[in-house]
Amino acid sequence: MTSLRSNEPETLRDQVREGYTRIVQDAPDAARADEAARRLGYDEDQLRAVPEGANLGVGCGNPTAIDALKPGETVVDLGSGAGMDAFLAARQVGPEGHVIGVDMTDAMLEKARENARKVDLQDSVEFRKGHIEELPIEDASVDAIISNCVINLSPEKDRVYAEAYRVLKPGGRLMISDIVLERELPQKVIESIDAYLGCVGGASLRSEYLDTIAKAGFSEVRIDRESSFAEAIPLEDPRVREAMERMQIGEEEARSFASAVTSLQIFARK
Repeated sequence: MTSLRSNEPETLRDQVREGYTRIVQDAPDAARADEAARRLGYDEDQLRAVPEGANLGVGCGNPTAIDALKPGETVVDLGSGAGMDAFLAARQVGPEGHVIGVDMTDAMLEKARENARKVDLQDSVEFRKGHIEELPIEDASVDAIISNCVINLSPEKDRVYAEAYRVLKPGGRLMISDIVLERELPQKVIESIDAYLGCVGGASLRSEYLDTIAKAGFSEVRIDRESSFAEAIPLEDPRVREAMERMQIGEEEARSFASAVTSLQIFARK
C-alpha cells in the first residue's frame, strides 16, 4: 500500500478499508488490547463483558460512558469495527433494545458477526455494511448514536453529521469519542496514510469540528472529557513505532506532533 493518502474520497476509503483489514488480520494479543482499552476509560467489568476478539486495541475514548443508554433504546455505532462498543451498548439497552453497527470493511463486519455469535447477541446486535456518510438506516428511527475514533477518518465529516441528524429521533443523543487538532500539522504528516489511519492525518481543528456538529443542526454540544492523544496512544505502542519509521520521524518530532492532537468525548442532542 502506498505511504501517501489520496485526496479522492473513494480512493481514500479504499485505503482505509485496506488498513483496517490489516488491523483485523494483525490484531494485538488480548493483554495488550485490554491495556490500551484501560487507558481509554474502559473498566474491568466492561472488558470482561465483551467476547474475545471484539477489542482490537484501537479507539480514542469510551463513547458508552458519555451518557447512560436506557433499556429498550435503539443505538447506532458508526464505524463499529469488531463490535466492542456495540456489545457494551447492548448490555445497557437490554433484550428489548436494539444495536446497529455500521462499517464499510468486510473483514470487520465478518469479525463482528462472529463475535456476536460467540455471546448469542445476534438477535439484539446487527452489523450492516455501509458508509457513515450514507447510513443504511431509516429517518428518525434511532435514540442514540455512538462512535469511537472513526469520524475523523471521513473526508466528508459534514455529511456524516448530517446523516447522524437525519436518523436520530427528535431529542436523540450523539455520543462521540474522536480526535481534533489544536494547531495545523506539518504537510508530511497530513499526506501520510499511516497518520491518517492512526486518526491524526484526517483530523480537523477543534473549532471546525465542533462547528460541523452545530451546523448539522445539533444543540447542547458539549465536551464531557478531553485528554492528550499521547496519553491515549503512547509512542511506545508497536503500531505507532512502525508508523513513525515509515514516516521517518524521530521520537522528539513525534511528541511535538502528538501535543497538537486531543481526544474529545462529545455529547450533542437533536
